[in-house]
Amino acid sequence: MDILIQQIINGLVLGSMYALIALGYTMVYGVLSLINFAHGEVLMIGAMVGLTVLKMIQTAAPDMPGIFKLVIAIAAAIPVCVIVNVLIERVAYRRLRNAPRLAPLITAIGIGILLQTFAMMIWGRSPLPFPQVMPSEPIHIGGALISQTQVMLLALAAVAMVGLVFLVEKTKMGRAMRATSENPRVAGLMGVDANKVIVATFAIGAALAAVAGVMWGANYSSAQFAMGFLPGLKAFSAAVLGGIGNIYGAMLGGILLGVIESLGAGYIGDLTGGFLGSHYQDIFAFIVLIIVLTLRPSGIMGERVADRA
Repeated sequence: MDILIQQIINGLVLGSMYALIALGYTMVYGVLSLINFAHGEVLMIGAMVGLTVLKMIQTAAPDMPGIFKLVIAIAAAIPVCVIVNVLIERVAYRRLRNAPRLAPLITAIGIGILLQTFAMMIWGRSPLPFPQVMPSEPIHIGGALISQTQVMLLALAAVAMVGLVFLVEKTKMGRAMRATSENPRVAGLMGVDANKVIVATFAIGAALAAVAGVMWGANYSSAQFAMGFLPGLKAFSAAVLGGIGNIYGAMLGGILLGVIESLGAGYIGDLTGGFLGSHYQDIFAFIVLIIVLTLRPSGIMGERVADRA
């Protein structure tokens, strides 16, 4: 039971990060029907900027409480990621809105490789250690442990998700996003500026990716130029699992994928008689994804147009 609780906690932490990244995918798809495969690299930029800021803070103010250091790092990473993502939309995607689907897809992959190359030139090839700023003493929950960094991660993820739901459901910008998602031409006739809505969508997705990137680095104590590919791929899978284009589906899909992956890592050795180790955990998540999409191609929550953002 202790192992089960520990793996569920680990899965919720991992799933919260997947959910934050998946929201960026699903929001852009909801408005543009475009898969921004460079989104994982935006997360990487956030992690690397957060790492740089944390090192500066460690040197300038080593006695500052760790939670403030992480908040400052996230606050610094968000505008950088927003600028990067808005530039990607303006330079790479805007002219391709009416192009065949394959053109923006290839462009997104190319932008991702370009961002990786720039990051490698700035921060180098080798993995960089992420400063340990939060207290190392874990919190006991039954027989399981959760670090204070993970508690902060869960709290930030919850606040970000609640804030996003409020923005989409209760604000004028959220109504404009839903209108543009449902019918861009009619929304334009009603006075909605589609370009502003699309830029805001990319900006919000980038901000969520920045939070996830800094917390990813803090949770795993490492960051490097290629770190965004696998989390981005899994988060995209989570968005598809929950129902691409549905913000609630992205949250549900991210958390489910994280829990499944964590449980798989904890029990894969027993299930295979020791043949496979915990580093094969990815197969569980993708097996479940294949099964769900075979039975329900639209994902668990489908694609409810009224809730698309």
